[in-house]
Amino acid sequence: MSEHPDDETIDFLTHERAAIVEAALGDVTSRHYDAAGEPEVRRRLEALLDRALEALAAHDLTPIVSHAQQIARERFGAGYDLSEVQSAFNALEAATWTRVLATLPPDRFARTLGLVSTILGAGKDALARTYVSLATDAHAPSLDLRALFAGTDSA
Repeated sequence: MSEHPDDETIDFLTHERAAIVEAALGDVTSRHYDAAGEPEVRRRLEALLDRALEALAAHDLTPIVSHAQQIARERFGAGYDLSEVQSAFNALEAATWTRVLATLPPDRFARTLGLVSTILGAGKDALARTYVSLATDAHAPSLDLRALFAGTDSA
């Protein structure tokens, strides 16, 4: 028996890592990800799942938050749209949910899904905040909301 209830989730995610990544890989498609190639996208998904496991093991969201911030900086610089990058997080989360529901006994669903969703949710939040900050600093026209308000300078 595991010492801590989260150890069961860590064991599960570690054991199911390849299946989760493989399932997520099929759902990550975009111009940029297609151009990166399957081996690179697989490596990225593995790294994301590994950071989620680190966060779970440490009971500290820092590994996933730091990783998401780095991803935001890299992908923003490479011209990825935020929705493309979020889709990779979403694909990994959906693949994990599918494996949990297909593999674990129902009494473990809530804890495992809650942990996974909390960790990946923190990553998605950090990703979005960093991405929006970068876009705002770059004065991306799609994020310039001043034109929506009368009396503001639209330049």
